[in-house]
Order: sequence, then structure tokens, then C-alpha cells
Amino acid sequence: MGELGEFGLIALVNHGRTQTRGVLLGPGDDAAVIAAPEGRFVVTTDMLVQDRHFRTDWSSPHDIGRKAIAQNAADVVAMGAVPSAFVVGLGCPSDTPVEFVRELNDGLWAEAARAGASIAGGDMVRSPMIIISVTAFGDPRRAPIRLTGARPGDVVAVAGKLGWSGAGLAVLTAAADRGGDLLDEFADVVAVHRVPQPPYEAVLELPDTVEITALTDVSDGLLADLGHIAESSGVAIDLEAAALAVPELEAVAKALGANPLDWILAGGEDHAFAATFADSGDLPEGWIRVGRVLAGSGVTVDGTPRSGLTGWESFA
Repeated sequence: MGELGEFGLIALVNHGRTQTRGVLLGPGDDAAVIAAPEGRFVVTTDMLVQDRHFRTDWSSPHDIGRKAIAQNAADVVAMGAVPSAFVVGLGCPSDTPVEFVRELNDGLWAEAARAGASIAGGDMVRSPMIIISVTAFGDPRRAPIRLTGARPGDVVAVAGKLGWSGAGLAVLTAAADRGGDLLDEFADVVAVHRVPQPPYEAVLELPDTVEITALTDVSDGLLADLGHIAESSGVAIDLEAAALAVPELEAVAKALGANPLDWILAGGEDHAFAATFADSGDLPEGWIRVGRVLAGSGVTVDGTPRSGLTGWESFA
């Protein structure tokens, strides 16, 4: 990167890229211009720091790029908004290979396209480690779905894979001591840890007739994120362990001597969605009932508070 330089990098990451219609003015000027057809927009920012949120010996640059976009796109979708544009800040050492940045950029664009948006601009600086900061914009096609609307009697449901990322992280950690056979045997969960798979369509394709009362992206762990809904809404949530079971994780847990429910409840970085719905019949396609909203406070599993780890906390 030291040889290519800042403006060479800017040219590299923008070459041949086509902006989606949400970007009225893309890279090349002092700032981008993003459409706001509803007269407002949703915006969020998330940051990934090398060896804290990703490891370059565990994930390819393409994987890291996809993960950076996915975790931001999921936050936008969790508000009921359609991703419209992303702005990316990149810090890296001057000896970072150009090919690393090229593959990272390909991953950023690949996930942006999966979310239906494009990368409108950003910034590049030299730093002692690789840092990726993404700001995501979204077009709210409905009233924002907040954490505050859950009511006693609502159904709690999830869409997406829970516990797979935590299982993948456990496999990667164990493989460092026990060898690479684990990586081959459990490649499916490792792949999900490297590249989260938010089911954007489960939210964006909800019929207008569906009454969804609260919604969150499961990034810190199911217990932690449902805890935010329970606290914000002034309710209690009780989960059913049997409804949360993921058969695909049983073999991983057996090999590592772990409890798969720990990954499902507190693993984090799943970027699935958890929501509360008015109890009015069948759930929309892609959603699975896992519990109930009750009067009271806190989150329980089969009526009992969960001890031990409840999720990710950045400064813990």
C-alpha cells in the first residue's frame, strides 16, 4: 500500500463499480449524495478492529469484507429499512499487500450487492493495524421497528442461523491446539463465523398485514439482544429451549465437549433476527416461534434465568 498510495488505492477500489439508484453521487467529489425518498433515512456505524473482531489467519480478506458489510446491513434491516448505501473507512499499515485490499474490496461489494445497495465512498488512512469502519444508510419503507413495542401475549420468533457463528469460533479456537482436521469436519459452522448470513428477505419481504411489534439484529447473543427488547418495552420474555435446538450443532458440541445451547443463547455474531409478533396466527415465512412475551422483566429460558455468559460486551 505504501507504493500504491492513497489516490492509487481510491482508483483501485472504485474501478469498474456501478452505484445502485440509492446513490445519487458516488466517489469522486468531497462527499457522496444519498437519496432519501421518504424524507428521512436510517443510519448506523460499526467498526471492526484486527485481532479483536477478525483475524487474518482465520478469515480471508473477502470474508472480512463481507462480514463488515453484513453486520451493518443487518442493523439497518432490523429497523425495517432497505439498505441504500454504505460508506467505508479503511485503516491499514503501509506494508499491507495491494492484493489484500483488492480482495477485501471485492468482499465489501459482494455483500453490499446481496443487501441490495452499493458503496458510495469512504476514507483510507495509514494505521498500525487493519481497521474497517462502515456506515450504512437505509430507506425506511415503513415506520421504524423499534425495541420498545413488545407487549405481553406477543410471540417471540427468530429468522436465520443461531449459534453457528459461536460454534465456528469454538472450532477455530480448538483447531489452533488440535490441528486442522476440525476445520474440515465442521467447515459449515466455520464458514458462518467467517461470513455471517443475515436473512434480509425475512424482514424486507414481510407483508404489510403482519403486525411486528419489536425487532432486533442478533449480534451480541440472543439473550443479550432480547434483553434489550425486554428492558426497552418493559416486559419479560420466556424462551423455549426445545424450540431453539439446532441439530446441526450437536456433533460440533460433542466433539468439543460443549453445550450447543450456550452458542445459541450467547454466542453472538449470528446476525439473525429476533422479533415479537402479535399472536394472530401463523408466523411469516422464514420465522420460527421460540418463546412468548409476558408481564414482568428480564429474559428466562423455560421459566428460569440463565446463569453464566449471556452475550458479547465490547469492554468486558
